[in-house]
Amino acid sequence: MPDRSRIKNAQLRSKIMSAEEAAKLIPNHANIGMSGFTGSGYPKLVPAALAKRIMDAHLMGDDFKVGLWTGASTAPELDGALAMVDAVDLRLPYQSDPISRKRINAGEMEYIDMHLSHVAQLVWFGFLGKLNTAVIEVAGIREDGSLIPSSSVGNNKTWIDLADQVILEVNSWQSLDLEGMHDIYYGTELPPHRLPIPLVNVGDRIGEPYLRCDPNKVVAVVETDAPDRNSPFSAPDPSSRAIAGHIMEFLEHEVKKGRLPPNLLPLQSGVGNIANAVLDELSQSRFEGLTSYTEVLQDGMLKMIQSGKLDMVSATAFSLSPDALQTLMADLPRYKDKIILRPQEISNHPEVIRRLGVIAMNGLIEADIFGNVNSTHIMGSGIMNGIGGSGDFARNAFLSIFMTPSTAKGGAISAIVPMVSHTDHTEHDVQVIVTEQGLADLRGLSPKQRAKVVIERCAHPDYRPALHEYFRRGVHYAPGKQTPHLLEDAFSWHLRYLQTGHM
Repeated sequence: MPDRSRIKNAQLRSKIMSAEEAAKLIPNHANIGMSGFTGSGYPKLVPAALAKRIMDAHLMGDDFKVGLWTGASTAPELDGALAMVDAVDLRLPYQSDPISRKRINAGEMEYIDMHLSHVAQLVWFGFLGKLNTAVIEVAGIREDGSLIPSSSVGNNKTWIDLADQVILEVNSWQSLDLEGMHDIYYGTELPPHRLPIPLVNVGDRIGEPYLRCDPNKVVAVVETDAPDRNSPFSAPDPSSRAIAGHIMEFLEHEVKKGRLPPNLLPLQSGVGNIANAVLDELSQSRFEGLTSYTEVLQDGMLKMIQSGKLDMVSATAFSLSPDALQTLMADLPRYKDKIILRPQEISNHPEVIRRLGVIAMNGLIEADIFGNVNSTHIMGSGIMNGIGGSGDFARNAFLSIFMTPSTAKGGAISAIVPMVSHTDHTEHDVQVIVTEQGLADLRGLSPKQRAKVVIERCAHPDYRPALHEYFRRGVHYAPGKQTPHLLEDAFSWHLRYLQTGHM
């Protein structure tokens, strides 16, 4: 049951209402900034109530839609509910909902896939239009009206600052032990008045533990008591284990060469089974005193904290399996001095990432032989999820590592292709590519040198001869020899898959 004692400000307590009443306060064609980042800290009731209101409007023949802005992906109760009733005309900056994805790829929903570090500043710059309403989940409201953030921060600070009106969901399921875990930085300014962000160590606290909110902007407070929706991770399979093993060998090699300190540098890891396999290997490695400067705290990092391997994690949200989330919430005070949750404009800030010297490890959909990476699109035109924060980290990391199994769809698709069908990370930002076959260190190599290493060390043996042949013919017949592509054949593998179901 909702806990009314969590709303300590009398002015805001007077604005308690149902989710249905709150949804009626959102105007047609509003841009809505909602909380939520990878299934954590999203509003649980207002989105569904808004979806019901919009569905009823559509049945009456009214053209009712909204723009939906978040921190990153959310959950079925938000993205799924609104997409189901065709309520969203524009979505940004990231999504992973299957119904949203289907509508986007059918041309029924516009989608702007953005670097996560860019979102807040582009809204502040006025480049994305007016933000009408913010719908933000919090763990509690203090007597002075300040807000105790919940399990994600994301873009909540910006949404609250810039929205015309604010709707708060106070979720009693969120632990009050979260109080004090957050670090909300209010020192950002617009050009030409920007100052350096004073963060030089992963564990530095540079802001406040609470979100500021003008009580006069709050038009509704909705009480909820509902858990975050997080997906379970699969146990590492042999392919993931092999990828993780290659990365461990590489990190050991870098330490021996003196290019990394014995406790490495701050780690960033994308979300997923491979990422958790790498973190699991790290938890069993000889490395000690590790830190992480990343977007999300996931299962592998929680295990590393438990084992004593990981001293500090800075993130913007939790991205935990249900079991790991239960473990964290059951003993949250134990972790409070090892976890900081920040706004994503800080967790993903390019200058901070570069200063700290982050080791970035992210997934990919396909890479080409010259080192360009596609992490967002299937067969060149269909969006999968989005670029998320991988670009923020890859472009600015001390080490930029991309990892994937060498094949997909039972071997019908090669993850290593002559030319990627969509480019998210150019060869200039990709230093290391890893598959279960091996690791290609591309630092200091020319395009032709990279091609040989990628083919030999990362491609599946079934596709290796064809890649060698493409490269050989390119060297002989391409009009330019710097990056020798054969334009008539560069996408032939993708076309063959679309025509026959096999590359």
